[in-house]
Amino acid sequence: MRYLHTMVRVKDLDASLDFYCNVFGLTEIRRMENERGRFTLVFLAARDDIDAARNNSAPCLELTHNWDPEDYTGGRNFGHLAYEVDDIYAICQKLMDRGVTINRPPRDGHMAFVRSPDGISIEILQKGESLPGAEPWLSMPNTGVW
Repeated sequence: MRYLHTMVRVKDLDASLDFYCNVFGLTEIRRMENERGRFTLVFLAARDDIDAARNNSAPCLELTHNWDPEDYTGGRNFGHLAYEVDDIYAICQKLMDRGVTINRPPRDGHMAFVRSPDGISIEILQKGESLPGAEPWLSMPNTGVW
């Protein structure tokens, strides 16, 4: 058995790709359009997983865009996606600079949470040891839920 991907449904594929690729830093690995089924699948991989995803089709995040409009509601049973990063402060600053709300700031230098345009909760974890506490993160309050 091996892990393949996590699928999330997205309402606006362009907005989601902008967030996941241009803002968050994932890379599109492959795309499948299904006219008969009226959907598009886009598979994304994190920087350190690109070779494995291209060679083995895993591990990936699958964005599913159904062409017929539909409102999605997220259940708390889904939980969240999680990504390890080299510098949690740098990625959180990049996200904030692009207008993304940091729902749970990395006050501990180790963990933060944000949400995608479709409300998918994303956990960001510092690779290795936690970074020393630093502003503005130390005094930044939680915002919303994650």
